[in-house]
Amino acid sequence: MTFFTKDDQLEKLGNGILEATWGEFPTLARNQIALTWIIYDPPVPVNTGGALTPDAFWHHTVRGFSYRGVERIYPASVVKLFYLVAVQEWLEKGMMQSSRELERAIRDMIVDSSNDATSLVVDILTGTTSGPELPLAPFETWKQQRNIINRYYQSLGWGELETVNICQKTWCDGPYGRERAFVGELLDNRNMLTTNATARLLHSIVGGVAVSSARSQTIMGLMQRSVNPNDLPQDVEEDQITGFLGGSLPLTAKIWSKAGWTSQVRHDAAYIEIPNKCPYLLVVFTEGKLNAKSRDILPFVSRLVAESVDNLG
Repeated sequence: MTFFTKDDQLEKLGNGILEATWGEFPTLARNQIALTWIIYDPPVPVNTGGALTPDAFWHHTVRGFSYRGVERIYPASVVKLFYLVAVQEWLEKGMMQSSRELERAIRDMIVDSSNDATSLVVDILTGTTSGPELPLAPFETWKQQRNIINRYYQSLGWGELETVNICQKTWCDGPYGRERAFVGELLDNRNMLTTNATARLLHSIVGGVAVSSARSQTIMGLMQRSVNPNDLPQDVEEDQITGFLGGSLPLTAKIWSKAGWTSQVRHDAAYIEIPNKCPYLLVVFTEGKLNAKSRDILPFVSRLVAESVDNLG
């Protein structure tokens, strides 16, 4: 059961986009991409400043297409979107207090995708810290506390979240000490997401029902990006537009997104508005060393999706 309904038109368009992508990129195996695409037909229920109540929003039917949308995949920095929503929930409920340093870390975690900033955010969310390995009993307590973010998302009761894992920090070189023990000898406790789960969280954000209307707007503000090359930072390896879903959009497009990349994966999750088209949400995960290096696959998929929106009835 998903939060969107499937229909023949989107199935045909979505499958056509995938076939064209595999034809263009022979290195991309059929089990190395996952995709979820949501269309917002008129009357558009999202990016309205939270005009709909949560009950009305969740009863509003949306059309969608997914391919391998339930497959568990290492999310890289896309998981930071889940930490961002959790922070807003904690702040809303008085479970943590805002500070200049926390606000700086939240901003850098999303805008710049800083792993160092994410480390502080996870520490504050969970009341845990990294460090040397712990004796068994204290380590069990530490693990229980670190899993508070998982317990929060499970409490939402969304079927899409039943298989995800959201408890690990993001790293440049990798975990050490208690963090390495926590991820498991075979990395079996890594963060894992699906494109459907990511799409549902993003759907709640753009719908203005993630935590609250005001909190959703705060999240949207952090996620908004410019597709104008002149606005992109020149001193970073990845700017979350070039080589991602925003990389092929027209300059008139608006995008709210969170990308993720490692040597093994390249992902993006975005809500997109293009003048005179239906707004849409697109989450694409790709795996494999060659595909992770490619700055062409995600923009190619994004361009085909944008063109397909013109053909929607």
